[in-house]
Amino acid sequence: MPSIREALSSAAERFTASDSAQLDAQLLLCQVLQCNTAHLYTWPDKAIEPEQAERFEELVLRREQGEPIAYIRGVQEFYSREFIVNPHTLIPRPETECMIEQVLEHLDAERPLKVIDLGTGTGAIAVTLACERPAWSVSASDLSAHTLAVARDNAERLGAHVSFFEQDWLSGDDRYDLIISNPPYIRCDDPHLQQGDVRFEPRLALASGTDGMVAIRAIISSASQHLEPGGYLALEHGYDQQALVADTLRQHGLTIAEQGTDHAGLPRFITATAAL
Repeated sequence: MPSIREALSSAAERFTASDSAQLDAQLLLCQVLQCNTAHLYTWPDKAIEPEQAERFEELVLRREQGEPIAYIRGVQEFYSREFIVNPHTLIPRPETECMIEQVLEHLDAERPLKVIDLGTGTGAIAVTLACERPAWSVSASDLSAHTLAVARDNAERLGAHVSFFEQDWLSGDDRYDLIISNPPYIRCDDPHLQQGDVRFEPRLALASGTDGMVAIRAIISSASQHLEPGGYLALEHGYDQQALVADTLRQHGLTIAEQGTDHAGLPRFITATAAL
């Protein structure tokens, strides 16, 4: 049977399309051995049991065929918490953490603010806000019942008090101090949708019309009717959409508060406020 070192080396060599081949191999082997990476470094020459080698090969083959590590493992870390993911949900990404950091920095932690996360997916945004700001009243919506089931599970596991609703963007008469969303914003004909991990993610959570702006326009157009005076709207967007999103916000009477970048320095999110 191969040793831990040999198994990792062989797997990494097969992940030719990944820019994190060694890490991918480590995460998958940790999944099989039910251990952390420290164990791999401590016991590199330890032989893997036949059943473990067989299971590892199954996971390696899935990754070799392009399936995202997060779906293979069933979890993804976001804001230092581990979220359950599956093919019904978009995989939470570090870019979204930047938007959350901005919101947490600028809004009062002690006030009982009313918050809604639109298109919640795994619930990553809503659950994170509820955990970081227990005084806030957080709700979240999504069009997919399958996705909401995952979000509810994550909220329960992480001890977050979040109310979930099955709906498409904003509806009803409720008003909020914060509306936040990472909506689909990729053009439906974007070639990147046929490449890499996104091939496996739900298209509904990624693409939004010929210019990628359909969902963003829908949210902005109704936000002013659902924000409290001085309320805050936070939106993630594509790296090349910031000016267009800003113009759309202004057209609907919202004032730009912040135009932010992700960890790579790319324009990635925008916040705006409603009139007082």
